[in-house]
Amino acid sequence: MGMTITEKILADHAGREKVTPGELVTCDVDIALGNDITAPIAIKAFEGAGAKKVYDTEKVVLVPDHFVPNKDIASAQQAQIMRLFAKDQKITNYFEVGQMGIEHALLPERSLTLPGDIIIGADSHTCTYGALGAFSTGVGSTDLAATMITGKIWLRVPETMKFVFNGKKKNKWISGKDYILYTIGKIGVSGALYRAMEFTGSMIEEATMDDRFSLANMAVEAGAKNGIVHTDRKTLDFINSQDQKPSREYKVYESDDDANYHSVHEFNGDDIDLQVAFPHLPENTKPVAEAKNIKLDQVVVGSCTNGRLADLEVVAGLLKGQKVADGVRMIIIPATQKIYKQAMARGYVETFIDAGAVFSTPTCGPCLGGHMGILAEGEKCLATTNRNFVGRMGHPKSEVYLASPAIAAASAVTGVITDPADIAGE
Repeated sequence: MGMTITEKILADHAGREKVTPGELVTCDVDIALGNDITAPIAIKAFEGAGAKKVYDTEKVVLVPDHFVPNKDIASAQQAQIMRLFAKDQKITNYFEVGQMGIEHALLPERSLTLPGDIIIGADSHTCTYGALGAFSTGVGSTDLAATMITGKIWLRVPETMKFVFNGKKKNKWISGKDYILYTIGKIGVSGALYRAMEFTGSMIEEATMDDRFSLANMAVEAGAKNGIVHTDRKTLDFINSQDQKPSREYKVYESDDDANYHSVHEFNGDDIDLQVAFPHLPENTKPVAEAKNIKLDQVVVGSCTNGRLADLEVVAGLLKGQKVADGVRMIIIPATQKIYKQAMARGYVETFIDAGAVFSTPTCGPCLGGHMGILAEGEKCLATTNRNFVGRMGHPKSEVYLASPAIAAASAVTGVITDPADIAGE
């Protein structure tokens, strides 16, 4: 019996010829990531264990991105702990405000996350890097501390669920965000609990890297240990196109034809419409036609799910010559400084501001209810973020609807949830 991509990566990093689901393995870690919420706890555990040096100053990555620029004294203290630790440990990949971005967009941009890697991060959306053909998963702060000391992580080998997307997407507005919302709607928020979600099929082959990042990013919203897409020419072109080239070698893995899967789920592009996840779970998905005319108070475009340049391009195209509806606040957040500059150079920022939107420095900000867009009681927000739990973006009696950048832009113009085709004259 052959192995899946996930099993092969874990086997190689554990020094084994083969692993099977359910086994406990100890694996070498290529990248260990922390942010300004989780790293300070890990640093405290690191120091409490009597550790003196991190296992590798190149492989420990620290990104302050959640509450920065600092929103209050507490967040300033958190960021300071990271800053001083990075300086003391001489950590190469610490990204200060001005250089940083939202971690899961920044690391691929810097070629720090590569195919075949094992990447652990004290952030649940670390699974994003599966788009590159890596095994990447979120861990707790104490696990991060242990990895910073030893360079290793113990894992239970997950079973793999295979998701095959056949055919072609129905229209140009449909994106990776719609693929993953549709999937979660089908299997539920616990449907892939502690399993790998492997995405394949003609629609995934045709999907852009930005779409694949969105897809892998939200695997955790189905309870998955990791999401993964096999490395192909698009993946390699993405890596080779970055300003910063990889500083280490990487290995490309493919699932064997006779690999054993927990289950195989086949979807057809003809059945996948633009999706909206209703409060208060990502599984509460409906086609946009069933969500129309829900009145909104706020629209947020950004996050590690949908703050990339292609996302901003879609939004700018729909906002050009339009105005954000009266009574609606629109907040647009680029995922990195590089994306910020590209959006300026292409004229997107002027389009956003002319339309009446706010354009922010890179930050996770409103996604986690941190800052830059907190909701009041009774308010409704449509967001391109990844979670819509009770109180996720503010008051526990507010509501968050999840959707793609195209739906977000159209809805900001009309003030109600809207199919982008309706304002594009299609």
